[in-house]
Amino acid sequence: MIGTALSLLVALVGLSIPVAAALALMAYVLQANYAFFPMTGAVGELAWNSSNDFILIAAPMFIMMGELMHRSGMSERLFSALSPWFARVPGRLIHTNIAASAIFAATSGSSVATAATIGTVAIPNMDKGGYNRPLFLGSIAAGGTLGILIPPSINMIIYAVLTDTSVADLYAAGFIPGFLLAGLFSLIVLGLALYRPDWAGPKVDTGDLGRQRVAGLRHLIPPLGLFLVVVGSIYAGIATPTEAAALGLMATLCLVAANRQLTLPVLLHAFEGTVRTTCMVMLIVIAAFFLNFVMVSIGLVKAITDLVLSLGWPPLGMLVAIVVFYLILGCFMETLSMMIATTPVVVPVITALGYSPVWWGIIFVILMEAALITPPVGLNLYVVQAVRGKGNFMDLCIGALPFVLAMLVMIAILIAFPQLALWLPTILNPKAGG
Repeated sequence: MIGTALSLLVALVGLSIPVAAALALMAYVLQANYAFFPMTGAVGELAWNSSNDFILIAAPMFIMMGELMHRSGMSERLFSALSPWFARVPGRLIHTNIAASAIFAATSGSSVATAATIGTVAIPNMDKGGYNRPLFLGSIAAGGTLGILIPPSINMIIYAVLTDTSVADLYAAGFIPGFLLAGLFSLIVLGLALYRPDWAGPKVDTGDLGRQRVAGLRHLIPPLGLFLVVVGSIYAGIATPTEAAALGLMATLCLVAANRQLTLPVLLHAFEGTVRTTCMVMLIVIAAFFLNFVMVSIGLVKAITDLVLSLGWPPLGMLVAIVVFYLILGCFMETLSMMIATTPVVVPVITALGYSPVWWGIIFVILMEAALITPPVGLNLYVVQAVRGKGNFMDLCIGALPFVLAMLVMIAILIAFPQLALWLPTILNPKAGG
């Protein structure tokens, strides 16, 4: 049964079948061969129950927040406001890419939206500034991945639904590792810029930096304010994650209107982008719930858990093996489908080994970040290349490598010091550390 499931998954991924169709087909084949009774009759109820989850309502609202910020020019103003703060740091605009990505990620919740938005603003400055192309492009692709680690995160919402984990705990757990990972990105850029000064861009006349920094603060306040509205309302006990998403969307609409950008074309483009992305995500979620229902019913999840535990490996060795497995799988599988297809199988193993599902959720998200910038299926690489419009795709693949190494370092740090992820959730919710 395990061999059949694994062979089927490899075959479907290799055939490049759309994710939702692949998950549904895999569920159908497994229930047809191993179930005691037909399970397709439960599809309707599963589809309703999975799409009717109150937590999932937050996803389209976070998606629309990112769309509105992108369409209204808020990201351009954010980038311009951050640039003076890094004017005297070796690497200059590369650090700005990372900082802008981190702040935008704290409001949009989407890696693709973050990479596309920051890339649109930053790439025109790449050749103008004479920066090392691979490193500059890699910083945009890697910075974009912060969108699924720094709260609010759409992927964390999906993970929470699949594992029955608290979204608030996951958001709290992702806060310190998210900004620490952004710091590691900048540290790598600084090291490379000091080692190869010709990669860091030309020296520029910075002018009155103090005045420029103060003048730009007004453009930093809106995204930081949105972050406080969303995350602050959750931990102040004012709103649930879904209600916080609604508050964030309303605040975004008010900011866009205050900047006189709330036009009909902006709204229509934002609505279209939101509907497209939401429909894709929800179709995958419904198919994944059916697959999970089938795997649990036929005993596949228990069989895999028992098989893994019977190997007798120590928990740390098993954890490292799972991390390596995801690093390899992430090279060939899109992140959302990887998460949805494997979470129902892997999380029971992780908990059986004695690890916290909240802590593992952060490790898992970082592994998905690595998958976003590792070829041949690294989605953020293709997004940045599409924004770039021309040039060698290998530039992006090479430029992303240092940032993949930073993610591996971050995983090692979290394994050695799990409280980096669990400290905040434990303070806010003493039951979260278990």
